[in-house]
Amino acid sequence: MSDTSQPNPLTEILTSLRDRVMGVSESVLSTADGLLVVADTDSSHAESVAALAAATLGVARRMADQTSVGALREVVARCGSGHVIVMAVGDRALLTVVGDDGLDLAALQRESPATVEQLTQALAADVAR
Repeated sequence: MSDTSQPNPLTEILTSLRDRVMGVSESVLSTADGLLVVADTDSSHAESVAALAAATLGVARRMADQTSVGALREVVARCGSGHVIVMAVGDRALLTVVGDDGLDLAALQRESPATVEQLTQALAADVAR
């Protein structure tokens, strides 16, 4: 049983992204094969988002490979009332960000590299334990 009084560093990183970027409503961190690691969600089914993110990134990586445009950085889905962005976190994890219609994409692009780096370091520290 985990100690719920101790804040989860991964959850804190996701919450910080939501606080720094206007329009970010939810985020999910998952393994590259689609297993949920941690989520900052209210309405999405985090396990389903994790699995779909893995499939989405897998197809997009193949597309980038086939078109020789370089390494894939992110996949952006612009939907009727918001956005879904899937980003690679190293080779073994994915960050999925859900944003509403008011999502500040420029701020997300500015803030996401630092968030991805923080997540990468936190995951590496967790594995080292």
